[in-house]
Amino acid sequence: MILILALTVGVLYATGTYLMLQRTLTRIVMGLALMGHGANLLLLMAGGRAGDVPLIGGAQAGGAVEDGIGTAAAEGASTFADPLPQAMALTAIVITFGIMAFLLALAYRSWTLTHNDEAEDDIEDRRIAQRAREGHEIDVLRGLGETVDDEDVR
Repeated sequence: MILILALTVGVLYATGTYLMLQRTLTRIVMGLALMGHGANLLLLMAGGRAGDVPLIGGAQAGGAVEDGIGTAAAEGASTFADPLPQAMALTAIVITFGIMAFLLALAYRSWTLTHNDEAEDDIEDRRIAQRAREGHEIDVLRGLGETVDDEDVR
C-alpha cells in the first residue's frame, strides 16, 4: 500500500511539474493543484500507519477504564493515531485552496483583458538582456538608476 501511495505522489509531482513548466495559465494552475494533492498525500504518508481514535479507541483498546484514567491512557496511548500529519495536511489544503483561488482570479483577469491564456515574456526584460549581451552594461546600469563611477567605465 505504501508503495502505491509513493508512486502516486511521484506521478502527481511529475505531472504537476510538467504542467507548471508550460506557458498557458490554465496548465500552470492545474499543475499547482496536482502538486498540492501530491504534497497532501506525502504528508499523510509521513504519519505512518493509522492508529486508533484517541478517545474511543484508547478506552476500547486498553480495556482498563474501570482501573482508572491513567492506566487506560497509558495502555491506549501507544495505539493512538498521530494527529500532527492530519493537521499539517489540513493546513496544506487550506493554503493550496487560497493560492488556487488567487491564481484562478489572475488567470480570469488576464483572459478578460487580453483574451489570451498564454504568459508572455516582458518586452522590457528582453530589451535589457539584449543590450547587456551587446556590451552596453554601463548603459543598462545607468538606465536602472544605479550610479556608475568613471573607473567602472574604463
